Amino acid sequence: MSAQPSPELFFDTLNAYQRTEALKAALELDLFTAIGEGAVTSPEIAARLEASERGVRILCDYLTVVGFLTKEAGRYGLTLDTATFLNRHSPAYCGTAAKFLASPDLVDGFKQISAAVRKGGTVAGEGTVAHDHPIWVDFARAMAPLVRMTAEVLAKLIGAESGEHWKVLDIAAGHGLFGISVARLNPNATVAQVDWHNVLEVAKENARAAGVADRITYIPGSAFDVEYGSGYDVVLLTNFLHHFDAPTCETLLRKVHAALKPGGRAITAEFVPNEDRVSPPVPASFSLMMLGSTPSGDAYTFKELNQMFRNAGFASSELHALPPTFQSVVISQK
Repeated sequence: MSAQPSPELFFDTLNAYQRTEALKAALELDLFTAIGEGAVTSPEIAARLEASERGVRILCDYLTVVGFLTKEAGRYGLTLDTATFLNRHSPAYCGTAAKFLASPDLVDGFKQISAAVRKGGTVAGEGTVAHDHPIWVDFARAMAPLVRMTAEVLAKLIGAESGEHWKVLDIAAGHGLFGISVARLNPNATVAQVDWHNVLEVAKENARAAGVADRITYIPGSAFDVEYGSGYDVVLLTNFLHHFDAPTCETLLRKVHAALKPGGRAITAEFVPNEDRVSPPVPASFSLMMLGSTPSGDAYTFKELNQMFRNAGFASSELHALPPTFQSVVISQK
């Protein structure tokens, strides 16, 4: 018997804004933390949040339907993911990321997505790649908790714990956590971080908190314009190339190549879809994010990234998974 057509996907997608707003509300109310602390029925949660029981019950039921909560015999519970990432008492709490990921600067670009499709890029001027865009200060502050684990895994992948005397360049450092993780694991590493001046102020705060501020220096300005210096063992390119088209990326990569010493490595963290460009879901979906927020950015396959690095003079590139994250790392050798 053949499957019957269903409008469910159509209905769910048009109502998907409700999922975003429900999650934002739960984070603003600190609902997940309240449940983690032991308030598990709607009256208990409502009392803890100083909210209406009806409102709490409807929100909690919705969050159960979409997978953020469990419910049994009228008692709500946290899923493993929710307990790990959305309870403020968890060291992996990343609820702050909502301030960036759901910010008007990003969301508004998707209100004109048909125009972006016709144009082939954002219709909001230069989008998020505009000179010294203030969104990147919000990014640095809001996204740091979500990125911390990725930065730690990447630093271990590239052998930071070896203790070798590394000279490291961290391009578009943002919160600074990738360079900070390398410096923290390798006491013999020094790191130069590049980003806009106001963004680097956040990176400085994080370096001081990590106890590595004495081994990090800063280069304020555009990664395309500033002087890097030379003789680097490692250059970190984390979540940067996807903002630009391939020729622009190759311009930057030639500059990176020149800054590396012979045998040096460029370490690129990216959303890398498979060659079919529709899997895995998160990396493949990231191209739409770039369509709505940048003039020409994209999520590049490894084949495309490999070609960019070869065109810029690199000898070889290797793709590595970065579990448990949904990102990948490309290690390119000079």
